[in-house]
Amino acid sequence: MRDQTGPRPGVEWAVGDLTDAAAVRAALVGINAVFLIWPLLDSAPAHDLVTELVAAAPRVVYLSSTAIDDEAARQSDPIVQVHADMEALLRNAGLRPLVLRSDTLASNARGWAPQLRAGDVVSGPDMARTAVVDERDVADAAVAVLLAQHNPLDYEPHLLTGPEVLSRTDQVALLGAALRRRLRFQAVTADLARSRMLTDGRPERLVEALIAASLRRPESSHTTDHIERLTGRPAGTFARWAVDHAAEFS
Repeated sequence: MRDQTGPRPGVEWAVGDLTDAAAVRAALVGINAVFLIWPLLDSAPAHDLVTELVAAAPRVVYLSSTAIDDEAARQSDPIVQVHADMEALLRNAGLRPLVLRSDTLASNARGWAPQLRAGDVVSGPDMARTAVVDERDVADAAVAVLLAQHNPLDYEPHLLTGPEVLSRTDQVALLGAALRRRLRFQAVTADLARSRMLTDGRPERLVEALIAASLRRPESSHTTDHIERLTGRPAGTFARWAVDHAAEFS
């Protein structure tokens, strides 16, 4: 379904279901570039979508994960695995996607907001350190790639990271600095984290994927300048993100 009356002047909204081939086909009419985010934990439902993308022949930019290990037969957890599967599915269909592999999005910290409105402790499963990246930088990089003219050398994945590698303890401390509060992160066991997420109503399959990620995903031990290469400016810090979004946590 197309909607000419979106909230931004000049922007046309195409609304549909990524697993509905007819809806995808209608949304692709007149489109020459697609930014694809796959929201499911299984790539199998994407086959019809990819068929429609091939027929429409747009340029495809796919948002993936820096946690992918190109040398591994299987990835560390189901979330990374589905990204690897989607990259392979798009490539094998002949689409030659431009892949943006993103590290942990800063916006994931919004999940801590209810705890921080109630107190000064964030509790949850710990995870390996990552080069947390501002989602606004990822969006700007995606726009740059969608609008640019590309040559064959551009089809290697772009690795989008923030400027520093952070633990969850680091992120909570930076949020505390932005809020002018003394905050701390308290790690909980996988069993307790699982129980809490299920009680909150999260789907069991998603919960198990998140627990697997917390237990098995390796540390992101490096940063890149790929955001600066694509956008012309350095990646923003998590500290800056925390200041900009402080109102959401208080």
